Amino acid sequence: MSEATVALAPWIAAQRASLLAQRGHAWLLQGPSGLGQYALGLELVRAWLCDAPTEQGACGQCSSCHAIDVRTHADLCVLMPEVQMMALGWPLSEKAQADIDDKKRKPSREIRVEAMRDAVEFSQRTSARGKGKAVLVYPAEQMNHITANALLKTLEEPPGDVRFVLASEAAHQLLPTIRSRCLGHTMVWPAQDQMLQWLQGQGIAAGAAVSFLRAAGGRPDDALALARSGRSPQAWSALPQAVAKGDVTALGDWSPAQVIDALQKLCHDLLAASVGGAPRYFAPADLPKTVPPLGALTRWSRALAKAARTADHPFNAGLMLEALVAQARNTLHSKH
Repeated sequence: MSEATVALAPWIAAQRASLLAQRGHAWLLQGPSGLGQYALGLELVRAWLCDAPTEQGACGQCSSCHAIDVRTHADLCVLMPEVQMMALGWPLSEKAQADIDDKKRKPSREIRVEAMRDAVEFSQRTSARGKGKAVLVYPAEQMNHITANALLKTLEEPPGDVRFVLASEAAHQLLPTIRSRCLGHTMVWPAQDQMLQWLQGQGIAAGAAVSFLRAAGGRPDDALALARSGRSPQAWSALPQAVAKGDVTALGDWSPAQVIDALQKLCHDLLAASVGGAPRYFAPADLPKTVPPLGALTRWSRALAKAARTADHPFNAGLMLEALVAQARNTLHSKH
């Protein structure tokens, strides 16, 4: 999903104005997924590099803004896992692209140390346009320790005209030395009515917006991604009952990671219900009338967490799906 196809949310615009009014060479945008870290990070670098910026951000019309839109800005370096760079239209280095095209390796799911070394070299070059340079790192927690250490010295003693934005959905996973070298900003969690209004502005019906926002745990970007994935609110509502029947087809077109995420949400809501709490991801009417025992749900939660660690590399996706649904069905019918 390209950010160019999504209207900037008002809460992102407000945070952009607040951060642009402050000084600093490195920001760490932190908070749970779905709150717009990437969108806010990109807005900051757009404004820093813009030929005619205002207090509200980049002009959107100049050659700098256009160069960012078409992913060719000479003074912007974007560091992401290669799978995300490709999904968002950012070009890879010539060598990385050649390796992937020649099937020497698959696109990485973490930020490679080679890319970070290129970024460090980029930061030391003279600005091509004379407006300084910017480095955007997202999601920053996808740097391993070697990659993060390659960034440390430059982050501590940056060349005079380079600024950094590290956007993270799990800032606690970053090295303390990385966190200490950045100004921290915790992402704002918008009000419910504000999120629903924004989602409806993206063309999502009011009732569907409520369902998708609930399914996303109240995270607007995740809700929008769900809405644009082709899933229906009705299919989400029917998921608990389908799983209770062992119906694999209800999840047949989902990736293993998506299946595990959905089952973890179901498990979370059942755990909450077992101790008298309110569900977060499903409507109360969607959940089984009889809640499994706490012990069975706890064992299921641990099993799902273990499965999540290998979700991106299943030996056989079909068999994994069948095993996950069977495990869910057994838990939902467990008596102890």
